[in-house]
Amino acid sequence: MNHLPLIIKREYLAKVKNKSFLLMTFLSPLIMVGFISLVTYLTTVNNETIRTISVLDESEFFKETLISTEYTKYHYLDGVDLESAKSLSNQASSYGLLYIPNLPIDSVSEKIKFLSEDAPSLTFITNLESKIENRIKELKLEKSGVDLAKIKAANTNVNLGQESYEGVKTSKAGSFMKLAFGGFAGYLLFMFIIIYGNLIMRSVIEEKTSRIIEVIISSVKPIQLMLGKIFGTSLAGITQFAIWIVMIGVLMLASSLIFGVDLSATSQQEIVTEAMNNPAVNSELQGYINDFRALPLWNLIIAFVLFFTGGYLLYSSLYAAIGAAVDNETDTQQFMIPIIMPLIFSFYIGFFTVLEDPHGSISTIFSHVPFTSPVVMLMRIPFGVPLWEQLLSLFILVVTFVFTVWIAAKIYRVGILMYGKKPSYKELIKWLKY
Repeated sequence: MNHLPLIIKREYLAKVKNKSFLLMTFLSPLIMVGFISLVTYLTTVNNETIRTISVLDESEFFKETLISTEYTKYHYLDGVDLESAKSLSNQASSYGLLYIPNLPIDSVSEKIKFLSEDAPSLTFITNLESKIENRIKELKLEKSGVDLAKIKAANTNVNLGQESYEGVKTSKAGSFMKLAFGGFAGYLLFMFIIIYGNLIMRSVIEEKTSRIIEVIISSVKPIQLMLGKIFGTSLAGITQFAIWIVMIGVLMLASSLIFGVDLSATSQQEIVTEAMNNPAVNSELQGYINDFRALPLWNLIIAFVLFFTGGYLLYSSLYAAIGAAVDNETDTQQFMIPIIMPLIFSFYIGFFTVLEDPHGSISTIFSHVPFTSPVVMLMRIPFGVPLWEQLLSLFILVVTFVFTVWIAAKIYRVGILMYGKKPSYKELIKWLKY
């Protein structure tokens, strides 16, 4: 008799009714959105802080360089020495004092100082250094008799138009957009495997140590029990992810209303305003839109579902086998590295190989290796992978999953009834022969 549906139902209900599962399901989005909202709010407050900078420019080289902006005000001090400037800056509660001594342009850069009560912002100092460096560079060129107007007129930005022989246009931004999809898909798969693979493994260990497994196994085949745990826990994980997505969306909307900041509307307004005022930005924005439209969206969505499901089931069967082979979580460490390493390796292959050569031999090979294909193939698809190649990779993944389940079931069948002995790789191989 096929007890698989009953086992899946039992595992699913056992997971979703667990107090810790319910707590994490509803508490995690609150913590995540709360943290993001707090950081966003603090960043906004920090960015809107008006800084007043006192400037003692004895050289008078930088009068036209340091121009006040909305949040940075430069207050020039004239006719005072350095000690008096320190006192005036401190009395005015300035953010700091920029001191530029009266020295030749060739040596003034070594003596410029920024004095403040507290350590200044790294971003602020970097921007200030950049302005000073550019001004000194211009002054040195003028001193050498170079016409700055001609240099500025000669500056040219080159943005190579990229397109295939068939006329399909691409761009650098489009390449990063394509890689970003694969990176997100791979990261999501990695987190899903880590979270719910461990959940399957712990569930097997708990039933084994409590001896409940001995009662269950008398009426259920080991392979049905293992598959029931995998599918039941997977459905519980999908339920939890769906709740997280809905709650995060609602909480983000509520958070933006509470803090009085509509992030989406603000971002769109800034983009539209800047695009209208700057033709270059308008052209770049249009390029992003064209790159997004050029993506094979339906292919990506379908491939994501299939490869994500296949990759998760492949690795979860290994987690179930490990849970059956040991008596406690401490003994699982020796078996975890062979599972985690292929996932980590696939990220390195994806980011360092696919972007440079998505159709090269290394990218192609590892997009068909079943333990790396869920990540690498998803990164390659946006760059254009033939359908037959995707189907071949998926077929290899499914066949490997079936073979892995068969091996894991053999380990599971023997391991769930073994107690008090820490297994080794040599013993696991022996179990496969039983």
